[in-house]
Amino acid sequence: MKIAFVPPRYGAEVVGGAELAVRKYAEHLAEVPGWQVEVLTTTAFDSTTWADHYPEGDTVEEGVVVRRIRARSGRAPDFDAISARLLADPTQVTSAAAERWFQLQGPWAPDLVDAVVASDADVVAFSPYLYFPTVAGLPRVAGRSLLHAAAHDEAPLHLPALAEVFGGARAFLFYSDAERRLVETTFPVAATPSLTLGLGVDGPPPGVDVELARSVAGVGDRPFLVCVGRVDDGKGTGLLARWFAAYKDQHPGPLALVLVGQVKDRPPEHPDLFLTGRVDDPTKWALLAEAEVFVSPSPNESFGIAPLEAWWAGTPALVNALCMPIRDHVVAADGGLWFERYAEFAGALGRLLGDAELAAGLAANGRRFVEATYAWPAVIDRYTRFLSRVFG
Repeated sequence: MKIAFVPPRYGAEVVGGAELAVRKYAEHLAEVPGWQVEVLTTTAFDSTTWADHYPEGDTVEEGVVVRRIRARSGRAPDFDAISARLLADPTQVTSAAAERWFQLQGPWAPDLVDAVVASDADVVAFSPYLYFPTVAGLPRVAGRSLLHAAAHDEAPLHLPALAEVFGGARAFLFYSDAERRLVETTFPVAATPSLTLGLGVDGPPPGVDVELARSVAGVGDRPFLVCVGRVDDGKGTGLLARWFAAYKDQHPGPLALVLVGQVKDRPPEHPDLFLTGRVDDPTKWALLAEAEVFVSPSPNESFGIAPLEAWWAGTPALVNALCMPIRDHVVAADGGLWFERYAEFAGALGRLLGDAELAAGLAANGRRFVEATYAWPAVIDRYTRFLSRVFG
């Protein structure tokens, strides 16, 4: 069987959640006998501009055939202002206005959509739902389409234009039961074949250098909290920085906060706040293992791989209660605590920092949960059986 994945960007350096999931699925499926895997995508790397980055053309990356096609335009300079006005009431947006919105958001890539239609793949897997390649491409190959929506409850999901996308999908792959509930209550698709699969987790690589990682982060031998993911107000990092500063005012001491990931929105300066930018995998895993607590402040994630990695590294989690997929992980694993308001954040953090036995027990619970549920061989076996049943 042949599957073509259609993400808006693709590459080992791309760390966006949905795009990372596509790359991992593609690489692991390429190792399964009898499966052919290709990726059809743009030449972009940066999701804020969609500017050309990778060379156009075909390459083979970790056993996956990758075809990159240049988009005709990236994100419009005035997109944010236009978007704010249009999404104030997404249910009233006309089809023409929505089509224009997806074009201005970028990447506008009609040549990529034509290549998708021409592909001889048995299954065409689109992810995420939010961008032009999915919105324009899925309806044209609906009978062989699989939608990895990566949906969460945000304004664009309620654009009327997306009814055709979700309603046309031949099958769905969900990252969590919370995402499934959201999609099935937003669109009349409960009868469409679907699977809640999640995402596999790779364990820490060999040769992790703890001292080097601490040096990269700049924390020395101080205790610290860690947050892994894009430093973006939309991901809750600005809120986390403010609440951490308030916590430190109330609890002076050496505790630091380390934000690991691409910096989109730089938080206010604070002497105990450290930004690493992007780091390599060994450094990320070392920081996860060395942290006192892993914090996930994002209110919107379709799955949330970082808490699972933190558990594998032996660290308890403190997560935003508004993010139901990650909160569901925490409940299922009994691997951490959650917060919604500052008082809850401060109280939960104080418990985890002040009770070593509690923190160690939650971390151990989380690791057992990850190893039993999200090891890659089990995930890929469930995936291939589902695809064979629906598309074979």
